[in-house]
Amino acid sequence: MKSFSAYLELLEASKEGKNVHLTHVEDRVIYGGVNGAREAILALRSLRDMLAGNSNSAISVTVKWDGAPAVFAGIDPSDGQFFVAKKGIFNKDPKVYKSEAEVRADTSGDLAEKLVIAYNELKKLGIQNVIQGDIMFTKGDLSNETIDGEAYITFQPNTIVYAIPAKSDLAKTIISANLGVVFHTSYSGDSFENMKASYGVNLSSLKKVSSVWYQDAEYRDESGQATLTATETKEVTEALSKAGKIFQKIQGSTLKELQSNSELAGYIETFNNSLVRKGERIQNTTKHVNDLIQWFKERFAKEAEKRKTPKGKESIAQKEAEVLSFFDEGNRKNLDLLFQLQNAIVDAKLLIIAKLDKIKQMDTFVRTKNGFKVTGSEGFVAIDNNAGGAVKLVDRLEFSMNNFSPDVIKGWER
Repeated sequence: MKSFSAYLELLEASKEGKNVHLTHVEDRVIYGGVNGAREAILALRSLRDMLAGNSNSAISVTVKWDGAPAVFAGIDPSDGQFFVAKKGIFNKDPKVYKSEAEVRADTSGDLAEKLVIAYNELKKLGIQNVIQGDIMFTKGDLSNETIDGEAYITFQPNTIVYAIPAKSDLAKTIISANLGVVFHTSYSGDSFENMKASYGVNLSSLKKVSSVWYQDAEYRDESGQATLTATETKEVTEALSKAGKIFQKIQGSTLKELQSNSELAGYIETFNNSLVRKGERIQNTTKHVNDLIQWFKERFAKEAEKRKTPKGKESIAQKEAEVLSFFDEGNRKNLDLLFQLQNAIVDAKLLIIAKLDKIKQMDTFVRTKNGFKVTGSEGFVAIDNNAGGAVKLVDRLEFSMNNFSPDVIKGWER
C-alpha cells in the first residue's frame, strides 16, 4: 500500500501546484480509480493514527474558514512590487493590483472596497513571498449580537457566523482591526506562471499591526480534547475496516473506467450532490444506482427536446447510448458496492470531524429566519508536510446543506 504522501501527490498531480478546488475524500472513489479508493481509506487511517497519538508521519491539519473573498498578497517576483490579487493571479495574463487605482479599475462594489482595504493594510505586514488567505471581515462587517443571552462580536463573510464573546481579549483585538484575514497557503517561484503551492504558511516574520487581525489556519489542540479515546479509535477502525472489505469486492475495471471518464464521474458526483442539497445521505445503494440511471435518461430526454433537427436529436441519442452502456449488469453491481464504499468512508470521516470540531477558537452559528443555530466548522484539510498536498474533510450534510438551504441567511443576503 502506498504512503499517505503518495496519495497526496496523486491528488495534486494535475493541479500545476496551484491551490485549486480540493476533492472531498469520499469522491476520490469516483475520480481516482483503484489508487484513489485505496488511498482515500489510507488518508483517513493516517488521520485516525494522528488523533490517537500513534502517528509517525508528518501530517498536520488546518481548519477551513468560511471566508470571502480569497486574497493573494506579496511581492511580484518580476519587479519586486507589493500586490494583492484575486484568483486571477494564475491567469495566462496574471491579474494583480499594485495600487488602489488598479483595484478600482478592475473591480467594483463590495469586492473593490475589500481589496482596497486589503491592499492598504496587508502591505504594512512586510510580506516577502506570496501567500493566500480568505478575508474574514473588514471594519464594517463587525456586528454586536446577543445569542442565547451572551453578548458577542460577530462577522459573517459567507454562510457561517463567527462569534467571539464581547468581553474577551480577542474581541478587543478584532474591534480595533480594519481587516481580518486567515492565511492558509504559501507560494514560491520566479513567476506567477510557475509558482508552486505549499499548504500551510509560516507567518512568524510578519509585522504585528493593530489594524490587521491575521492568523494561519493551523489546527491546534493544546487541551488534548481532540485526542481519540480507545472507544472512538475502535469506531473509526471498524468503519475503515468495513470500507476495506467493500473495496476488495469492487472490480478494478469499473473504477478504472470511471477514472478515465471524468465527465461521467462528474455527472455521478452531481447526482450525489443532489441528495446533499436536500440534507440526505445515500441509504439504499441499489435504489441509488437505479435512480442514477433514471436521472441520466431524464437528463438526455430534456436535452433531446431542445434540439430542433433530426440530426441534433440523433447526436443526443448517440451520447445517451454511449453513457448508458456503462451501466451494464456488472457495472451496476460494482456501482452498488462503490456507493457502499463511499458510505463507509463518510462514516469514518464524520467520526474524525466530530473529534476535530471539539476545538474551536470561535463559536460558530448559522443565521436562520428563526434566529441563530449552532453549527460546526466548515471543515478541515489534512496536509502531508513532506509531499505538500492536501485532502478535504467536510460534513456535507451540515455545512453544504446550510450553504444551499433557503432557510439559512447568508452573509451576502443581509
